[in-house]
Amino acid sequence: MELDASTTADGERVYIDRKRAERGAEGPFYLVFTDADADDRWGFACGNCDSLDTAMDTMGRIQCTDCGNLRKPDEWDAAHE
Repeated sequence: MELDASTTADGERVYIDRKRAERGAEGPFYLVFTDADADDRWGFACGNCDSLDTAMDTMGRIQCTDCGNLRKPDEWDAAHE
């Protein structure tokens, strides 16, 4: 498995798997790991702007805080809005 190495804003080395992704409105969200063996998941990288500054809520919604790329939640109902 070939992962792309990157560095977070805090100087932490992380590894982006561009073959595994979640669909976003503006581009995919790639899985990011703390190790090159992809054993320890760290979070997501935005495929629209290449930012590592993303957030996920308890419903599975992923949002890039830089460009606003958004993945809708896994489960949704009007009671959560």
